Amino acid sequence: MRQSYRIIPVYTADVSGVCSALYELGGMVVMHDPSGCNSTYNTHDEIRWYEQDSLIYISGLTEIDAVMGNDAKFIRDIEETARELQPKFIALAGSPIPFMNGTDFPAIAQVIETETGIPAFAIPTNGMHDYTYGAGLALAKIAERFVQPSGAAKVTGATRTDISDVTSTGRSSHTLNLLGVTPLDFGPQQNADCMKQILAKHGWQVTSIWAMGDSLENLSHAAEAEVNLVVSSVGLETAKILKEKFGTPYVIGTPVGDFTEDLVMALEQVTNNTNKKKKSSEEESTSGGQDEPEIPYLRNRLSTSPEITLIGEAVTMGSLAAAIEKKYEKAVRVLCPLETNAGLLAPADHITKGEEEAENYLKDAKIIVADPLYRPICPSHSQFYDLPHIAFSGRIYLKRYKDILMNTTYLL
Repeated sequence: MRQSYRIIPVYTADVSGVCSALYELGGMVVMHDPSGCNSTYNTHDEIRWYEQDSLIYISGLTEIDAVMGNDAKFIRDIEETARELQPKFIALAGSPIPFMNGTDFPAIAQVIETETGIPAFAIPTNGMHDYTYGAGLALAKIAERFVQPSGAAKVTGATRTDISDVTSTGRSSHTLNLLGVTPLDFGPQQNADCMKQILAKHGWQVTSIWAMGDSLENLSHAAEAEVNLVVSSVGLETAKILKEKFGTPYVIGTPVGDFTEDLVMALEQVTNNTNKKKKSSEEESTSGGQDEPEIPYLRNRLSTSPEITLIGEAVTMGSLAAAIEKKYEKAVRVLCPLETNAGLLAPADHITKGEEEAENYLKDAKIIVADPLYRPICPSHSQFYDLPHIAFSGRIYLKRYKDILMNTTYLL
């Protein structure tokens, strides 16, 4: 059967992606489901579950409530809990059963916000998409509801971001937001911290991280940054919203190995071009001056027959491919099994829909770099290098999680 899985697992679902993206922001996330989505999330997908508290709840939808459409109970339970805990926001995430029933989540969110005074919003998940879809929509909702214009709040120097050089537009020079950072793609917190350190060495200061190791308060100041860096496909929708609302340009890529220099050059180029266009026309003060997204890892890719195959998320694997090609001069292709991939793949890369299609692409692979759970469908003649991906294998290989941001030498 095509697009089915009999040996390897599926990737984390959209509902878990929502929870992962919003985990540390002080809000309350409610999954409307009997209970299966919650147990899958906290036992497999969330590595912070036993070490860091978060207001992640399941509605405990019963069969009779699903049949009768008892939304009043759902609303009452949320409101009672919210009045007691006072979360910063309430996010509602759907699952397959309410999706089939046609539950009106936006209307329920509006009722809850009106009656509690707490910002509430619905995220249109249904358990049928992967985590990049759910997490991307969740962060986009935060950008829509909470990010303030740069003039609404002043940068407070060392008390928040240690920024002293503020431009006349209210933006701080050589600052950026990291968009699309969740443990599902980047693992433990030290990897997010590693990105900050790498960028700091190249003269760029991180204003906010969406959304690991940061607060909703910091995220609300995202408009003060000069540029956004989309480090995974999860952050793409957020980048588009921030560009539309505030004119902030964005670059797509992950700071990996030798590719980091190309990424930094792209950041410099985009900000310089944006500033020049703003100076030449005051009318473009909110349109940014960037027509197409800058994706430096797609430049100068080798066109020879690929020697190395990477499997995983489009942006992180594309950046790793560029780093490997630059350092070792070996052609690399990326197989992307995730749905958020439009415009993010090179000509030699492929989208894989299902286990059978992935297996076909791997038949001629010489060197494969992927999560260890891909090994059973890889040919015996290929060399296989483990690169655990939490969104695929959960916390099984957490202790073996590789720091791909600092080191690519273990691959070859």
